[in-house]
Amino acid sequence: MEDLGPFASATRSPHRTATYGSRQGVSSQRTAVDPSAHRRPTMLDDEDDDEDEDDDDEYFGEDVRRRVDEDEQRYSAAEDDENEEQSVTPVPRSHTPGRLAGARSNVPGDQPRSSKATAELAIRQRAISASHPHPPASRPTGQRKSTADSLPDVPPLPRDGEAEQKTAATATATATAAAASSAAAVAASSRATSAVSARQTSSIMARPSAGKHTTFPPLPRPGDGPEVPPAPASGMYWSKAPISGAAHSNLRAHTTTLIGSSVYVFGGCDAKTCFNSMYVLDADSFYWSVPHMVGDIPMPLRAMTCTAVGKKLVVFGGGDGPTYFNDVYVLDTVNFRWTKPRIVGDKVPSKRRAHTACLYKNGIYVFGGGDGVRALNDIWRLDVSDMNKMSWRLISSAEKVAPGTRDRRPKARGYHTANMVGSKLIIFGGSDGGECFDDVWIYDVERHIWKLVNIPISYRRLSHTATIVGSYLFVIGGHDGHEYCADVLLLNLVTMTWDRRKTYGLPPSGRGYHGTVLYDSRLHVVGGFDGSDVFGDVMILELAVHAYYSQISHFTIDV
Repeated sequence: MEDLGPFASATRSPHRTATYGSRQGVSSQRTAVDPSAHRRPTMLDDEDDDEDEDDDDEYFGEDVRRRVDEDEQRYSAAEDDENEEQSVTPVPRSHTPGRLAGARSNVPGDQPRSSKATAELAIRQRAISASHPHPPASRPTGQRKSTADSLPDVPPLPRDGEAEQKTAATATATATAAAASSAAAVAASSRATSAVSARQTSSIMARPSAGKHTTFPPLPRPGDGPEVPPAPASGMYWSKAPISGAAHSNLRAHTTTLIGSSVYVFGGCDAKTCFNSMYVLDADSFYWSVPHMVGDIPMPLRAMTCTAVGKKLVVFGGGDGPTYFNDVYVLDTVNFRWTKPRIVGDKVPSKRRAHTACLYKNGIYVFGGGDGVRALNDIWRLDVSDMNKMSWRLISSAEKVAPGTRDRRPKARGYHTANMVGSKLIIFGGSDGGECFDDVWIYDVERHIWKLVNIPISYRRLSHTATIVGSYLFVIGGHDGHEYCADVLLLNLVTMTWDRRKTYGLPPSGRGYHGTVLYDSRLHVVGGFDGSDVFGDVMILELAVHAYYSQISHFTIDV
């Protein structure tokens, strides 16, 4: 079980196009020496060369052989120049977003492009650069920005012994190309290019080891489907999403945030380490992509919060191992640039993770979590009306009440869920490290009043997800204090009663620390942890007739 943080400790082959072209140009301009002679003027590229070959040799004689010898010498000199160019270690690809390093093309048929064609090529290159991740040139992912980051186009520093290896490889490639034939020079250049690219990539990439790009799976045949009982048309149905695209790591304690049709998955950890990578899942096509990030990239985090504010994501808190943070980062999902806004005032919440955050009227309300020493139950409001300048305000203190006075606040907790319905903040479940809670609390952010909801039948949960679908709260997975669950619970927010619904299909294994979003009458479940394995799959729960719940928008919650 996840520890509760505060609660428990190509180079192209060179061709002879240019040399052959110049040779052909010289040959095509040769005419007969004596225009006044009775013999017709003969061109080397004439259509009747084959028929008059003997006459040509006799007519030109030594002059033809001399010209051919000169062309051969000129061709050999040009070929040597090309070999010397190919033997030099190629310039690495530019790390600047949207730019590719220029290179002379040796492919036959390549001609100088017009200005229009060049502009179209630049647009295509920028599109390719935007859709494929490029490693940051300034520092490995996961390190804080340093003074060296301000230097323009500084190449990454090599690791120990890497400079000597590069020098030796370059010298070897140059010597081999100078001594060998043209084919050997091409092979040496290709090997040098591959070696340099591999070393550069390994020295600057700090995200999870990249796997192979996944192509879209073929449509299943009727007999290839899983053996599941027939499901009624009105029943909720589980299935595994047919994902494709970029490789991504298995994750737990990450954030899953929906903007438009894109699901932004940030941070989290696998069984060994934490990440600060951002993955984007297209909820329509189930296609994964890894955008190239720039700016003040956060440290590797888990159990933080990520809140959508327009087309920007606001990340707060989180931690990695024994380290906790209370920093605020903003990601613009249009240009994928991270920034760290200026915090006005001297009041800030304590460092924490396993908390929750919900948006209401230009304010993000943060509740609970743990700071590494104890669990928390305070409420802070982060003003996000200005994304460059923010301020904190304490809404509900964590101080204990006076002896003999009834405490009308929920117990301190983490790994709970929070949902905002109107001006009501709904808190469910969680744990303080010793007890798994089953209570439901409602906080009115306008009147600043806490209320405990009395529910006859309740369920204990922590590290679960809770998603608002109309007037219902859909709770998926989590831990009940004994084991990880895979059931689906519905809380009717009007009658405040629980209901465990039956599902069909192939349900996911019991898990917690996953992420869930609602899109197109489906609940998308990403990743998770079952106590032994970390998952990277995407499971889909078709809501069927329950999708009409989302049309229920006018209801009240009494406090």
